[in-house]
Amino acid sequence: MILQELSEAIGVSGEENDVREIIIPAIRDHVASLDVDALGNLTALQTGTQFPEFTVMIAAHMDEIGMMVTAVDSNGLIQFTGVGGIDARILPGMRVMVGRGRTPGVVLWKPIHKWRDMKAVGIDNLRIDTGATDKHAAEPGDRIAFDSAYVQLGDDTVRGKAFDDRVGCSILVDILQGGPYPVTVAAAFTVQEEIGLRGAQVAAQRLRPDAAIVLEGTTAYDVPDPNLEIDADDLPTNPGTKLGAGVVLTLVDSRMISDPRVLAFLRATAEANGIAYQFKTIGGGGTDGGAIHTAQSGIPTMTLSTPCRYIHTPTALMNLKDYGNALQLSQAVLNAITPATFARGRA
Repeated sequence: MILQELSEAIGVSGEENDVREIIIPAIRDHVASLDVDALGNLTALQTGTQFPEFTVMIAAHMDEIGMMVTAVDSNGLIQFTGVGGIDARILPGMRVMVGRGRTPGVVLWKPIHKWRDMKAVGIDNLRIDTGATDKHAAEPGDRIAFDSAYVQLGDDTVRGKAFDDRVGCSILVDILQGGPYPVTVAAAFTVQEEIGLRGAQVAAQRLRPDAAIVLEGTTAYDVPDPNLEIDADDLPTNPGTKLGAGVVLTLVDSRMISDPRVLAFLRATAEANGIAYQFKTIGGGGTDGGAIHTAQSGIPTMTLSTPCRYIHTPTALMNLKDYGNALQLSQAVLNAITPATFARGRA
């Protein structure tokens, strides 16, 4: 597992180079070919041993949410905008790294006692302070990433940034290192998922798979709901996925409704192999599957997610057992799927 190295790498959407350079040496000896397309997707083929003509695309996106420099004030304070789904409420006082030089900075906000109305502040009212005093602090277009380290918390829990979707990237590396499989694996480490599934759209068109798996880090809501009355003996929690409850199967999200054949196959495969799984019960969000399943004439697409608390922040939490379940189910699918699995007869 190379999750720590991947988590601590910086790859804000549109600038995923550093992440790609970690993945390439980890998979080079396990695939027949490697390619980087014009958009920046890293794709690799691992030939199947029984059905080499049947290709399963496995996608995991390399990019993470972050920010981008839009201007620099004359006093050296950096103006910025969000890249991907970032909530301004988490930003004041946050440590960040700016540009390719990884210049350390802090998101500047008025002291709390200066905000009489206590309203949430927007990104337009925030600045980043790197200690600079002139316009040379940064350049427009420079990416800004969270300054966060990967940490092990106890035996089964880890904390870090960009688990969406470096968790998926790490699992995909593990899958390739554990192959080959009966079917051909077309691995796609995609770019720009956080700003519109752009890399996956290009990769699916190029690879033309027969089926697809999307590996993702998804939201876990298993914390007390502050909007509900709390009984000390029975803490109510938000609905959604839970840490430690297994790999997540998506029923529906904002970009895709899972095919019943796909869900039935995933459930049967998980149960036959004793793999813990759960369902994603919240319909929001989206994955690369939204672009892949509508490519060509339609591609049966399976979304396998690892639940993470506090996703899209610098400090997401993940249970390593869930990671293991996602890896095991992915490999079980590759060993069980055949050209007949999702075949439709003529009407």
